[in-house]
Amino acid sequence: MKNGFKVSAVIPATPEEIYRAWLSTKGHTAMTGSVARVSGKVGGSFTAWAGYIFGRTLELEPDQRIVQAWRTSEFPDEAPDSRLEVLLEQVKNGTKVTLTHTGLPPESASSYKQGWKDFYFTPMKDYFGK
Repeated sequence: MKNGFKVSAVIPATPEEIYRAWLSTKGHTAMTGSVARVSGKVGGSFTAWAGYIFGRTLELEPDQRIVQAWRTSEFPDEAPDSRLEVLLEQVKNGTKVTLTHTGLPPESASSYKQGWKDFYFTPMKDYFGK
C-alpha cells in the first residue's frame, strides 16, 4: 500500500474498553502513558503525545470502528491529513486492533508503522494487561 500500511495486535481488553479509552482524554492518556486530549464525537478534535499527534474524528461505529483525520507536527504544512481507520474485533484473548493508515507523506510510512507498535500497541498491552 503506497504511503500507508496495515498493522494489527491483540490487546487484552474488550472492544468496548479500547473504544472508550481511545475516545476519551483520561483513557487515551492512561493507555498510552502520554498526555492526550480527546473529544469523543464525530467532528471532534484530538491531540496525543503532548500535541505531536492531532486531528479530528470523521466516523464512529461504537465498539467496532474509529476513523480519524490524523497528522503529526512533522507533516509538511502543505501535506493533507492522513486517514487512520481503527477496527476492533473480539478474539479469544481480547481484541484484535487493526490500524489502516493511509495518505502519509512520502517515505514516512515505515517510521509511523513502527511508531504505532512502540507507542500504542506496547503500552496498551501493558495498561490493559494489568
